[in-house]
Amino acid sequence: MHQHRNTKNFFLLFLIFYGFFYFSFTRAATLGESRYFNIDPLFGATNKKEIIATLLFESNQLYFYVDSSLWNSFSEGEKSEALINLSNLSFEFENRIYPILTYNFGSEWNPGIDKDPKITILFHSLRKGAGGYFNKVNEYSKFENPNSNEREMIYLNSDYLTSPLVKRFLAHEFTHLITFNQKEHLQKIEEDVWLNEGRAEYAPTLLGYDDNHQGSNLQKRAFDFFKNPSNSLTEWNDFSSDYGIVNLFIQYLVDHYGVNILSDSLKHNTKGIESINYILSKNSYKEDFSQIFTNWTITVFVNNCSLGEKYCYKNKNLRNFKIFSTSEIDLESNLSSNYMINVWSAFWQKFLSKNGKLIFEFNGVLGKNFVVPYILCEVSNNCQVLFINLDENKIGKIVIDNFEKYSYIVIIPSFHNNFSIFENTSFSSIVKIENKKEEQELIDQLSLKIEFLKNEINNLQNKIITSSDQENSCKRFQNNLYFGIKNNNEVRCLQEFLKKQDPAIYPEGLITGNFLGLTKAAVIRLQERYAEEILHPLSLQKGTGYVGLATRTKMNQLFNL
Repeated sequence: MHQHRNTKNFFLLFLIFYGFFYFSFTRAATLGESRYFNIDPLFGATNKKEIIATLLFESNQLYFYVDSSLWNSFSEGEKSEALINLSNLSFEFENRIYPILTYNFGSEWNPGIDKDPKITILFHSLRKGAGGYFNKVNEYSKFENPNSNEREMIYLNSDYLTSPLVKRFLAHEFTHLITFNQKEHLQKIEEDVWLNEGRAEYAPTLLGYDDNHQGSNLQKRAFDFFKNPSNSLTEWNDFSSDYGIVNLFIQYLVDHYGVNILSDSLKHNTKGIESINYILSKNSYKEDFSQIFTNWTITVFVNNCSLGEKYCYKNKNLRNFKIFSTSEIDLESNLSSNYMINVWSAFWQKFLSKNGKLIFEFNGVLGKNFVVPYILCEVSNNCQVLFINLDENKIGKIVIDNFEKYSYIVIIPSFHNNFSIFENTSFSSIVKIENKKEEQELIDQLSLKIEFLKNEINNLQNKIITSSDQENSCKRFQNNLYFGIKNNNEVRCLQEFLKKQDPAIYPEGLITGNFLGLTKAAVIRLQERYAEEILHPLSLQKGTGYVGLATRTKMNQLFNL
């Protein structure tokens, strides 16, 4: 009982001490005062974790602190210019940024962790190219996180202290402050980074800062997108190309579905793609996120409302925005290609016109969600948007007769899943051009085939003699095998092996040395028969048709039975 009373007394003393400390810490700020701030070394120009900053300007809603060492290095003229710019920035914030963004997205946490309705803006040196950052650590007490500054706070790059660009960086970071309150503080949900950044990227456009396109954030993000248009929308590495794709996608999303798609999804108790799909359904839109992403991949190439109302930007500064392609191919012969693709990303493959018949075959991975639109354009530049239908094995094919009538075709495969999580997969394609000369060659080849079949009986006699040697050479699989390999001895061994299994595995039993659709289907059946040993250790439920280490190990084991 005595020990319990001592504990209570200690706890009361602790509360009194902390209350005194907290009251002292949160006392009213005074101009010219200096104090320590924790900063994030990941964004800073140096590895510092703490700086001293001076309060130089205060408005009704903002405190402006500047790195003291930087401020002391300024001339009197530079200081005067900086103070004027801070005054202008506070006016812009209180009369445009704050009312417009809070009207659309909701309020920041106010009065917040520090019980002070004013927001702290700290200017210090950031890495090259960074405009600013928001660190949610500051929204928690020091007892929860010792690195907290315990205040609603935004960091801005001191390089832009006297630049007119600073207002767009302030708008961007203030949107993050709002998002923290609306999602994490009120709903205990952490927003997906790509959508969090997407809303912040749209803030300058919403405020009219992108209306003058030259030198705008929108113009910069278009250039960033061109650097890597096949970047994933949802995987976030904080590269400029990440900002590029998310900005261009959000611009399209708001163009066609209104800014409420951003604000309503922010206030719903889900996140990322799920929140957008919820709002789309709630507002009776027929499209879901996947369909919108597909339409956007078409838009960034054609950007032409006459092809369909969903295939263009409405923003006047993006009406002429187009990418060319990620690859442009002038076919001289048949082309087989294999690609890796990230989730929520696309390729734009352009094939120039040729005399004859175009045949395009797409082969995706079983169980993965691919969408493959294509754009077929005549010489007159009259284009049409079509889609390759994929079967249950994710295989599809199109045939275009008289390809010379057209100027080009652009194939736009993209990989989707139901979530924002990062994932990648592969696909392959075969492109052929058949013309009259090739048709004659085909006839000649068939004639040779007939002659070949006449000699096949004699060849079989020789094969019986050499079969033991052949069998010995096919006792072990040492290399990965995959769709598209042709005229390959190890593929022949694979086909021999598959043929000797249960007839249901490889009913066709063709031994060609070419790893094409029938062989891939047979490998899938084998993998799914031995799923426990081949697929499940790789967290796969369906066969892939790719003969990798796990599949080879099982086949080599079966050889020895």
